[in-house]
Amino acid sequence: MTPGHTRLTAALRELRARTGLSLAALSERTAYSKSSWERYLNGKSLPPRQAVQELCRVANEPVGRLLALWEIAESDWSGRAAVPAPAAEESRPQPQESPPPEAGRPRGRRLMAVLASAYAVIVGGVALVLFLLPDREAPGDEPLPAAAPYSLAPQCHGADCEGRDPMRMVCGIGPDTLTTYRTASGAHVELRYSKKCGASWARVWGTRIGDRVEVTAGGPSHGARIADRADAETYVYTEMTAAHPGSTVRACFRSASADGERECVEGRVGEAATTTRPPTPQ
Repeated sequence: MTPGHTRLTAALRELRARTGLSLAALSERTAYSKSSWERYLNGKSLPPRQAVQELCRVANEPVGRLLALWEIAESDWSGRAAVPAPAAEESRPQPQESPPPEAGRPRGRRLMAVLASAYAVIVGGVALVLFLLPDREAPGDEPLPAAAPYSLAPQCHGADCEGRDPMRMVCGIGPDTLTTYRTASGAHVELRYSKKCGASWARVWGTRIGDRVEVTAGGPSHGARIADRADAETYVYTEMTAAHPGSTVRACFRSASADGERECVEGRVGEAATTTRPPTPQ
């Protein structure tokens, strides 16, 4: 998957987990089959724009953030973000004189190269046509092979989760929020904890390029940086740190601005979530 598709898939998984719906129940509430949702949530295929909108409707989620992620993912998937359109002049064939045969390079090799290029163009054209066909669901849609199921079971626990991605390890389903903090720059920092995974992490949103956040529960620290516009438009997660009931988890945020100070917030596993406001400027 492209980075944009990975971010979209993670956001869709989290949104679907929030609804608490099975794939069968989700298919009953939308125009897309169970096997289609399985492919979309596995990252096996890019969902149509309408599917993203319908999931947002079911989850009572504003569509803006998810559609922004979809636009980025679709641009990467289709190649529009990387392949510029050819100039009009280049599309017209220009008469050229046949160059003399090069020494040591038989005509047969040049002919084979031309044929290979033509074959690649034809195959690429067919692939593009297939990609642009509408997403139609046959009544007898088969589910994904058993080798690649979408599982809701956590993939790690405790120390095994240290330094690993909470979304990929399926730890982001129904986590507890330890605390939410709004920074002086307007970004939000949230400490999350998964009882099933025995691990905690921080996520941020409303950020700017260059902002940083790190998390620790008394052991190793794990951080994340807002690298580009796509990061700034969605949630960004740190890797996980092992935690257990009674652990104190600490997140520290540093703004990209030159005068940005380090702002830290703590949450305790097993206590009620709190919301902290930014410090009063001195």
